[in-house]
Amino acid sequence: MSAAGVRPAADAAAVAPGHARGQWVGRLLAHGVWDTRVTGTGNLPADGPVLLAANHLGVLDGPVLFGVTPRPVNLLVKHEMFRGPVGALLRWCRQIPVDRANGRPALTAALAVLTDGGVVGVFPEGNRGRGDVTSARAGIAWLAVNSGATVLPVAVLGTRRTGESVRHLPAPRRRLAVEFGAPLDLAAAPGASRREALAAAQEAIRTGLASHVTAAAARTGLTLPTDDPEAPRRSPGPTPRPH
Repeated sequence: MSAAGVRPAADAAAVAPGHARGQWVGRLLAHGVWDTRVTGTGNLPADGPVLLAANHLGVLDGPVLFGVTPRPVNLLVKHEMFRGPVGALLRWCRQIPVDRANGRPALTAALAVLTDGGVVGVFPEGNRGRGDVTSARAGIAWLAVNSGATVLPVAVLGTRRTGESVRHLPAPRRRLAVEFGAPLDLAAAPGASRREALAAAQEAIRTGLASHVTAAAARTGLTLPTDDPEAPRRSPGPTPRPH
């Protein structure tokens, strides 16, 4: 056990034998199929609990982040994905299903990973979309406050462009980028109540991630999509008849 009372990362990884092979597949996708540039991995502590907060653009975000993270990572994935061959692969890699109608079991499972000294990845926006982090759900703040984990913002860029569906798979060799940022400061104000501490952590994660994503987009030249893929599409009206 470390001084912080958690197991080293190697011990946490040992409980998930599917991680190594699963990450090999993720790396193959990130670097063999697509051209993914990864920076900032030195910001990831070599051991101890880490919470990755990543923006969410499209269906490829999770597999790419899973493949390029230097340590084994347990991502929170919507439970609808845990079906068929994909679901079997996710379970084998020890990913965590999230039922958005009742997220408590997923948070409990994620907290157990962090308590064991592991790495958990969360997309705070909850849904795929523009990836600009205009909102963040409270679950990641709950994990951060209750685990004491180091929280890193992660920018995932290039996986979806304006006009593309959130389920769209980019053409092979498209340039993607994953940037691991510096740890976020989530220290609560002296005398803050638990509710105030959670609210402050949630906002610190949202603003810290949004700032990191904006800066990463400027550095890489990979701009965020400007459309809202979840917005209802208007059908064209009837063609006007000539008078």
